[in-house]
Amino acid sequence: MSDDLPAWAARLRAERRNRLWSQREMARRLVEAADEDIRPRLPSRETMIRRIKAYEAGQNRPGDPYRVLYARAFGLGEAELFGEAGGSGTRQAADGLGVYRQRDDILDMSRTGAVNHPHQAPVAPELVMYFLEQLPGHYKADMWLGPRHLIPTVATQAELIKELVQAADVPVRRGLLGAGVAYAALLGWLYQDAGDVARSRAWRAVALDMAHRSQDPQLISYALTNKAMLAIDLDTGHMVVDYAEAALADESKLCPKVRVLALVHKALGHSMLPEKNKDLVDRLLDQAAVLVDRVDDEYSWGNACRRTLRYIDVQRATAYLRLGAYREAAALWDSILGVAPGSARRDNGVFWARQAAALAAVPEPERVVGIASVAASAVKVTGSVRLRKELKTIPRYATAWAGTASGRDLADIVRQYG
Repeated sequence: MSDDLPAWAARLRAERRNRLWSQREMARRLVEAADEDIRPRLPSRETMIRRIKAYEAGQNRPGDPYRVLYARAFGLGEAELFGEAGGSGTRQAADGLGVYRQRDDILDMSRTGAVNHPHQAPVAPELVMYFLEQLPGHYKADMWLGPRHLIPTVATQAELIKELVQAADVPVRRGLLGAGVAYAALLGWLYQDAGDVARSRAWRAVALDMAHRSQDPQLISYALTNKAMLAIDLDTGHMVVDYAEAALADESKLCPKVRVLALVHKALGHSMLPEKNKDLVDRLLDQAAVLVDRVDDEYSWGNACRRTLRYIDVQRATAYLRLGAYREAAALWDSILGVAPGSARRDNGVFWARQAAALAAVPEPERVVGIASVAASAVKVTGSVRLRKELKTIPRYATAWAGTASGRDLADIVRQYG
């Protein structure tokens, strides 16, 4: 990096690289961040890429509307990106229940780039706990905020962990590798939720690599189930089953939580196969249900089975929808969620969309429209592409009444938010 490169230009380049975005991807993100009235006035994608190159080289300083678009794309304030001081004090991210803070002197280590500024000092063991203690806050923030606001924070920390791993001695390195698996897996999930499959795949590969380096069978199994999670969104049932079975290869060594995750993904994978073996899916979920009450480990990752109300029932209802057992799926969703939606949190939005899909096939058109409307309201708040995808699937189950007034209302909701 040239010494005379403006601080704001260095920040723009570092923030983009920390997210593993190419300059072409950066152009797409800037367009996506624009309001509807601004978007048509933006130049072509190739012109945008040339602008980005010029900005990062310090040749031109972004003006309106690019300052706003950059801030939105990165989830940062304009002053933090373009101010001369580079942002001081603390950086805050809401976790849905409160606020967690991170010191800028720690964050700046990865913002400036691990390659250009490798960590030289001994790595303190306390840093392992520093990262692990923040994970619960990230998970809570994900449930309420979705990926748009959380990716910048988690990406910065994941990059910092990767840098520290290179400098740490055993056993600190092993501890950092464990934390790195958790952060890489979370970042892979956030990118998956944001619809960025390439970066989700890349970070899940990082998680699996770190897990093998850690030599911890729990982490290796967890990283494999995360690969299975991505395969679900890719609609590749056989791949889901293969990853889940690989995760269970050393089942006798695994703690209950890791076995639950692998069994659930194996069941979901089988629900996607042409055979539609409902009995097998039920058996796998029954095995997982027995283990849920035995989950008592202190791992800070993979706690959806304890955090999600009626976790196994949620997975069973999801599988039943894929299996075509619509009435059973609808009955389960009714018992889990009730008959009327409550808050518009991202996870609940996904569940309501699945409930609406089951009800669409039953059918109960009026309920479908009401539930889909509330679920759709979470899309704009969270930026969850996964939720948008779930909404788009509802009309597939509503073909029998697509021409009715309710059918047209449903189509309007999906058109607006899907």
